[in-house]
Parts: sequence; structure tokens; C-alpha cells
Amino acid sequence: MGELLNACRTLRDYAEYTDRVRRYAETMKLENAVERAITECIQEGILADFLKKNRAEAKRMSMFEFNEEKHLRLEKEYSREEGFAAGQREGHRGGFAAGKECINELKQKLLTEGRTDELARTILDPEYQRALMEKYGLLAENV
Repeated sequence: MGELLNACRTLRDYAEYTDRVRRYAETMKLENAVERAITECIQEGILADFLKKNRAEAKRMSMFEFNEEKHLRLEKEYSREEGFAAGQREGHRGGFAAGKECINELKQKLLTEGRTDELARTILDPEYQRALMEKYGLLAENV
């Protein structure tokens, strides 16, 4: 992605602008963060012509975009918590036990094949763990 940003100044400038808004929004109200980012970017020649001509529209769009981003992040967090709670409830009915059994089978297969170096990766990388479980036909829905 770095090459793409370097090849296109407008894209690089936009990435700089949005990064500033995000950073400033961590310590101040979003409206103030957007205003500060716009002012600084104009002063430093980052999207300066565009921001000078379209300041009000850029501010409105940025606030909408970042509010939408925050909304989606909160929805994702809520859904994750809801899914975890459902998984906990399902665990009491055997779903958790079945999943744990599949993981134990995967560990046993890796040990049997002498692939002990991959055990840590299966713990740290859920996607890799899932890929191996699919490879060995060990997913809970397959068992």
C-alpha cells in the first residue's frame, strides 16, 4: 500500500488528512478534530486547494464518515459480544465441548506428524487453526 500512496499524491494527502482526524478525535470532539485537521492541512499544502474551495462540504462529509465508522465499530463490538454470549450459552449444550474436542484432535495430529512448531501458530492465529481444521476435516460442523 505504501507504493500506491507514494505514486498518487492526492491519495497520500487524503490518507494524511484522515489520519489526523482520527488522531485528533481521540482527544477532542469530532467537530474540533475535523476543523483542526482541515486548517493544518491547508497550512501545510495537503489537499489545500480542495479544502479551501470545499471546506464546509469536506467538514460535513468527514463528520458523517467518522460517525459512520464509529457506528459500524460499535455495532461490530456489540455483535461480537452477543455472539460470545450465545457461544457461552451453546457451550453448556455441547457446542463448546465439541469445539474443544476438535482443537484437541488437531493438536494430536500435529504432534503425531512431528509438526510441534505449528502448535503455537494454531493458538496465536485463528485463521491458520481453522484452515488446518478444515484440512483435517475437524470442524465442529463436520464432526
